[in-house]
Amino acid sequence: MSDPWTIAQFPAQYQALLQATAAINFSMASEPLTGTLLQALATSRPQGQFLEIGTGTGLSTAWLLAGMDSESQLVSLENDPQALAIAQQTLATDARVSLVLTDAAQWLEQAVKAGRSFDLIFADTWAGKFTHLDQALALLKPGGLYVIDDLLPQANWPEGHGEKVAALIEDLERRSELAIAKLQWASGLLIASRRAS
Repeated sequence: MSDPWTIAQFPAQYQALLQATAAINFSMASEPLTGTLLQALATSRPQGQFLEIGTGTGLSTAWLLAGMDSESQLVSLENDPQALAIAQQTLATDARVSLVLTDAAQWLEQAVKAGRSFDLIFADTWAGKFTHLDQALALLKPGGLYVIDDLLPQANWPEGHGEKVAALIEDLERRSELAIAKLQWASGLLIASRRAS
């Protein structure tokens, strides 16, 4: 009998992305358990508008796409051209995703000015998480979900990063417009939902 807690099915492109990720020694990708959560959350938002801040090589992007319906759209931002090239080679044929090489901080500021909004935001890099948090949250629709990971200690954390994580969580918990769930699971996750009023 197989372990019922193992991941039963990965996105179709996942193994190709994983091999290409290893080839460039990219170590910042989200883990598969986080991906399964992103897939489930994306599925809960039919015709959804999704934002991923930090494409990396596209592993978490693939999970989001696996959960999205045919009418949903995903914008995914990355500032590393080598990492983004892997995502583009594997995922760019999917018309539901826009893979954008950009400075995420500038993109967020411009998106706020343009009045854009999203049903789910996955912030997986500094901008929209440790910086420009206000701008990221300003893009969240009422009832929308803001998701972050890597909140439990990681081997690649720089010195003092734990204090930044604690301050971020405290900041999010103070915001009365958000309902917060903290998960001591996978790499450490937080899901925040914007209240309707």
